[in-house]
Amino acid sequence: MKKLNCFFLVLLLVLIPTLQSCDESDGYSIGQRGGSWATVRVVSGDTYYLESDNYGSLWPAATNVYGFKPVDGKRMLVVFNPLYDNYGEYDMAIKVENLFPVTTKQVEDLTSENEEEIGNDPVSILKGDIWIANGYLNLIFEQNRPVYGPHRVSLVRNTIEEAEDDGYIHLEYRYNTHNDLSGWFGYEPVSFNLNSLDFEGKKGLKLKLNSSVNGKIELTFNVKETTSVPKIALNLDYNTLEAGKTE
Repeated sequence: MKKLNCFFLVLLLVLIPTLQSCDESDGYSIGQRGGSWATVRVVSGDTYYLESDNYGSLWPAATNVYGFKPVDGKRMLVVFNPLYDNYGEYDMAIKVENLFPVTTKQVEDLTSENEEEIGNDPVSILKGDIWIANGYLNLIFEQNRPVYGPHRVSLVRNTIEEAEDDGYIHLEYRYNTHNDLSGWFGYEPVSFNLNSLDFEGKKGLKLKLNSSVNGKIELTFNVKETTSVPKIALNLDYNTLEAGKTE
């Protein structure tokens, strides 16, 4: 799996808003870079664009990533060179320098039949490293890496226990290590698609999780959408961040 440290060394610098050119009719400087979490949107076949959490819609006018097979709705970490603002119907034309996959899943129902497989192992997530952007619940957690296969991550509606009727959608983050732990630790990015949920008339969502530090806790999100990746999500040791260790 590809290490993400190079991506976030770039990302940490560029999330401060430095990408605006002096004149929107001008191009950007050669070597200028940007980075963001983004959602793949397939136009047709292998033609795609990216819905960035930070910079709007990005059109890949050029790329250094060959053989990429876009999957609509897949979350990615993208490193790019900005080329032009307001490129046709897109907010920016870019040259893609690298793409890193983020484990992307839908909300599931937790039932008595699948409860054991979904699991509820303790998870290590720093405060602030769970946020909502572009219709996705995103998180970065510290993982005791598996030896034999990926760990399972799930965002579930608990159909076994009745949720409180308080105007919020109630979800739970579940984690299953399958008792496969290597003793080597790293960070893992995950996104869950919230677009299957009906937020009309709701205050937001409440999220339960089994914290390895604080036990079972509940977090409250009062809005469905936020505008950008929070800075605290970048203040991690990205040398150990690696994609592909979850499913």
